[in-house]
Amino acid sequence: MGFEADLHTHTVASRHAYSTIKEMAEGAAAKGIKLLGMTDHGINMPGGPHEYHFGNLAAIPSNLFGVEILRGVEANIIDSRGTLDMPEYLLERLDLVLAGFHAGTGFDGGSVEENTQAMIAALYNPYVHAVVHPGNPHFPVDIEKVVLAAKATGKALEINNSSFSVSRTGSAPRCELFARYIHRHKVPVIISSDAHIYTAVGNFEQALEVAHAAGIRDEEILNYSAERVKSYLAELKRRQRLLSQRTCPVS
Repeated sequence: MGFEADLHTHTVASRHAYSTIKEMAEGAAAKGIKLLGMTDHGINMPGGPHEYHFGNLAAIPSNLFGVEILRGVEANIIDSRGTLDMPEYLLERLDLVLAGFHAGTGFDGGSVEENTQAMIAALYNPYVHAVVHPGNPHFPVDIEKVVLAAKATGKALEINNSSFSVSRTGSAPRCELFARYIHRHKVPVIISSDAHIYTAVGNFEQALEVAHAAGIRDEEILNYSAERVKSYLAELKRRQRLLSQRTCPVS
């Protein structure tokens, strides 16, 4: 059995990616991927999608070429309070919300304490399902504190395959530390391609090597199973609804 889901990919809507959703789905089908996260960048990304892109995602079929499509976003964390660059009315509509740091989107990094505070706050955001490429050396964090926050919230952390090749130079040592702490504290983890072209969908090799070296087995990785991903997302959505009901004022 191979991995059934790739939860972090980009289409031409992100402007610095090079394939359409049709091409990405075809690439996923060719790799045996059953569940594909369409997670174009949030609206603060230079050249990225407008709000209308996310407002109109219902136009994307839920299944293309036998691949189930999760309509989502890779939102940008834009301050030390963990604020995202996406309005709540859009976040609540999406199947999948990833959050991460990106230079040039409003927050170019602070001290380790500020970065850690921001990432932990994003994990506590009820709309966020996972924090991506947390090992980015340009936004250093207290790794164990972040991992413990992920454990407390039941949220997943990502080991990003692109961090070992085309993006975020120098990530490897921090990703390796994240993997060790994830294994130690039994935190949900996803392995993602962060594909920006259809040929990269389902490419997990270098990230998997790091996960395996830390003692993480394939079966412990959330996106090894499409059904496990869907159960995870459904549980977080249920918790989100309960929280909104508790905080809704009585009329």
